[in-house]
Amino acid sequence: MTDPGAAVVALLKQRGLTVAVAESLTGGLLVAELIRTPGASAVVNGGVVAYNTAIKASVLGVDAALLGSNGAVDPEVAEQMAAGVRSALAVDGRPADIGISTTGVAGPEPQDGQPVGTVYLGFAIGNRVTNVALRLSGTRDGIRKAVVSESLVQLTRLLEE
Repeated sequence: MTDPGAAVVALLKQRGLTVAVAESLTGGLLVAELIRTPGASAVVNGGVVAYNTAIKASVLGVDAALLGSNGAVDPEVAEQMAAGVRSALAVDGRPADIGISTTGVAGPEPQDGQPVGTVYLGFAIGNRVTNVALRLSGTRDGIRKAVVSESLVQLTRLLEE
């Protein structure tokens, strides 16, 4: 079976693209999965763990009014996180080519009126910014691992479109 993190790194290398990651509920697991691959430093700019909602605004540039009205578990928040991390983790003034974000509720309690397992992935690739909604079930750790896996699957799908 192919290692999804290694496959993404290989695809990014092949295309000459860089990626930056903004994580909330995954707490660094996604960027860790990417950099587990030898040579990932050629394509991974880094990651921001924006676990506290205020960090999403202050570091990633997510609209504070949006966070105030909708909370952190929101598709537009995911999109703004993905777009913002590209600039936040620019190298030599050059933003990352791709931004990925994860925001959601891993549990054990609901958050921002959203049930456990509600997750939004954000992707900013070139001028295209989009999100993917997930409805997951399982343990807190299981949900977090599933989000990492699904993030890699969705990024591969978007790059192959």
